[in-house]
Amino acid sequence: MIARIQKNNDFLVSIIAPVFNEEKCIEPFIKAIQEELDLHSYNFEIIFVNDGSNDQTEALISKIALINHKIKLISFSRNFGKDIALTAGIDFTDGDIVIPMDVDLQHPPSIIPKMIALWQQGYDVVNARRSDIDQETIFKRFFSKIFYSIFNSLSSMPLPSKIGDFRLLDREVVLQLRNLREAHRFMKGLFAWVGYNQIAISYNRLNRLHGKTKWQFKSLFNFAINGITSFSVSLLRLSMIIGFAVSFLGFLYAGYTIYQTIVFGIDVPGYASLIILVLMLGGVQLISLGIQGEYIGKIYEQVKNRPLYIIKNKNF
Repeated sequence: MIARIQKNNDFLVSIIAPVFNEEKCIEPFIKAIQEELDLHSYNFEIIFVNDGSNDQTEALISKIALINHKIKLISFSRNFGKDIALTAGIDFTDGDIVIPMDVDLQHPPSIIPKMIALWQQGYDVVNARRSDIDQETIFKRFFSKIFYSIFNSLSSMPLPSKIGDFRLLDREVVLQLRNLREAHRFMKGLFAWVGYNQIAISYNRLNRLHGKTKWQFKSLFNFAINGITSFSVSLLRLSMIIGFAVSFLGFLYAGYTIYQTIVFGIDVPGYASLIILVLMLGGVQLISLGIQGEYIGKIYEQVKNRPLYIIKNKNF
C-alpha cells in the first residue's frame, strides 16, 4: 500500500447524492458540505441524482446550480431506485475521490476529512460504519442483523454489517464499478465485491433533518432477497437438499406403511397423515419453484439488455 501525495489538495472530491422528494434537505445539505470542505480547501463537486421526484427537488437544485458551478444535476425520467441512482452518479463523476451520501445529513460531512486522510495513506475504499449508538428502530436493527447473518452464511463474499452506501471510493475503484452492469443492482455487495484496500471508520448517525425514511418492510424485504440472490446460488442448492431430505423421509414413511400392512395385516387408515404429507410436499415444491423463479427472473431481466436508467436531463 503506497501513500498518495498531493500538493495543495490537488484532487477532486465528488459527492454523489441520490434524491427523491427531498426539497427541504437540499439547501442545508449543500451548506453543510460547503462549510466542511471549504474549511480544508478541498476542490469538490456535488452531483445530485434526481430519482423521479414529484416535488420541487429538481427545480430547486436547478436554480442553485445556475449560481453555483459546483452543483450538478442528473434527472431521471422516472423513479428507478436508489441503487440505480448511485450507479448513474458513479457513471458520470470525474472525481479522484467519490463519496456517496444521503442528503438528510444522517451521514455527517465532518468525517469526510478523516476519510480523505485514510485515502491519502493509500486505502482505496474507506467504509463508514455506524456506531452502536444508532437511531434505528429495534425492528429494523433486528431485521438487519438477520439479513447479514443469512447473507454471510450463504455468500462466499462476506458483507460487513453496519456499513451502508456512505463511503469513500478511489477513482480506480469507480472505473471498475462502471464495468458491472447487472440489471438488479445491490450496490453494497458490488462495493465489497471489487475488493481493493479497504478500511472502516466509525461515525454516529444523526436523526434525519426532515421527513421520514422511505424504507418500509416491503422494500426492506425485497432489498434483502435481491441482495442474497445477487451474490449467492446457495438457495438453489438448499432447495435441492431439502428436496432430497423430504424424499428420503417419504421413502421411510412408505416403508413403515408397507411393514405395518404386511406384518400386522392391517391397512393403516392414515388419512390425516396423508393430507399432511401432500401439503408438506406441495409446500416444498412451491418454495423450490419460487427460489428458481427468482433466479430465472433475474436472467430474464438481464438478457433484455435494457438501459439501467433513462436520463431526462442533466446540466453538465
